[in-house]
Parts: sequence; C-alpha cells; structure tokens
Amino acid sequence: MLKKLTVVSLFLLALFAVTGNTSSQTMYFCEGVTDDGYPITESSTFNIGSGGGYVYALVRLPYEIACRSVRFEVYRNGAYDNTIYVDTEKNWVWFWKKITFYDSGNFTVYAYDCFDYQLCSGSVRINFR
Repeated sequence: MLKKLTVVSLFLLALFAVTGNTSSQTMYFCEGVTDDGYPITESSTFNIGSGGGYVYALVRLPYEIACRSVRFEVYRNGAYDNTIYVDTEKNWVWFWKKITFYDSGNFTVYAYDCFDYQLCSGSVRINFR
C-alpha cells in the first residue's frame, strides 16, 4: 500500500511540475522581442552607458490579459523607483515595454493587470560600462 501511495504521489508531483512550467506567467529581460513575442538575447544582467540605456521587459501569459492597460512597478535596490504603464489589447497573451535605466543597481519589476492582480515579476542587474 505504501509503495502504491508513493508512486501516485511522485506521479502527481511530476504532473504539477510539468503543468507549472508550461502555463506560468513569465517576465524576460532582453535586447529585443521577436514578432512572435519571444525574447532576443535574454539576460539577467545588462551593461549600459553612463548616460542611460534601455532593456526590454517582455511578459508572456498562458491566457489573454483581458485588460487595456497594465503597469510595471520598478524597484531599485529594494526601494520604489517608478511606475510605467503599458497599453494592451484584451486578447493579448504577451506584451513588452522598453524600459530606460539611468542608474546602476539591482532592479525588480512587478507587472500588475487592470484588476491590480500581480501577473509576474522579474529581476535584472544594470551595470555601467
């Protein structure tokens, strides 16, 4: 009985792991976005000039956004930095925003839909060249 219960538990754990990986909301930081909504040169660290530089934040969802706008809340080294709004269409399952950074540091970006539901978040390190 214990062996059967262990096999069932392992099967369910594997099923949840696979399902979670294929249907999760994800934020990517990258140098560009393809026409099909995939990241170009994805990374967690970028080097910018002292005058500033930009990075794309790409969000991919397993469902339609159902909103006309979303917001990105940006935090630098744990402190609030700014809020950026992104216009969307209700049937979109991915969207991006080019974010300009003027400071170096560790940034965390949170994406919220029009219902104030947190869609996902991501972290990126920005260094000066």
